[in-house]
Amino acid sequence: MLLVANILTGLVALIHIYIVLLEMVWWTSPRGRKAFGLTPEFAEQTKTLAGNQGLYNGFLAAGLIWGLVHPDPALAWQIKLFFLACVAVAGIYGAATASRKILLVQTVPAVLAILALVLS
Repeated sequence: MLLVANILTGLVALIHIYIVLLEMVWWTSPRGRKAFGLTPEFAEQTKTLAGNQGLYNGFLAAGLIWGLVHPDPALAWQIKLFFLACVAVAGIYGAATASRKILLVQTVPAVLAILALVLS
């Protein structure tokens, strides 16, 4: 089950790396605007804010990766659990305040990884 937990944790990290790219690199591009349903004007006006959001998502991805590569299994488990919980909470907040799609994109994968981690 630990292998499944690690695969799911890696998937959550990859999702957040993609979100970092959307928010920090592609925010004003057609790809970024389509992902978030933005007009070109709004994307341009909010690109600094989006970059800040992207940085925070990068910290979540870094924490998950840290948990995956940490050599002490007990500490790695705790690191993964903490960052997966952060992702789940952020997804719940995002779903409540921005878009319900965030619940499926962020929270569900994080909760699945948490369940696999706890059962490992």
